[in-house]
Amino acid sequence: MSVTEHINNIIASSAQTIHALRILRSRGMQTESILTIYQAVVIAELTYATGAWWGFTTATDRQRLEAVIRRGIRSRLSSSNQLHWAEIVEDADDNLFSQVLYNNSTILDKELITEH
Repeated sequence: MSVTEHINNIIASSAQTIHALRILRSRGMQTESILTIYQAVVIAELTYATGAWWGFTTATDRQRLEAVIRRGIRSRLSSSNQLHWAEIVEDADDNLFSQVLYNNSTILDKELITEH
């Protein structure tokens, strides 16, 4: 599967979730719950394993992923101060690196990591 096919799948799944959240909101679900579900499902799905495929995305792929974020904001499923897609990926990458660097039970040699 190519990265673009993977992104197509992510976007299709996100669109289905966004549609379901709109329906739930129209049926009276609380805004706080909607925001939590959006973060837990859509943003988590968009960021899953980004370290493995982010570098292989095209500018078009990145624009399409950013459009999902904008759609969530426009639909009021996400807060208006939601990070942009590139910032989300950068934060996820930084968090992963920090966990590897500061986790005492990692099998990686930390001296090699900190020297570079």
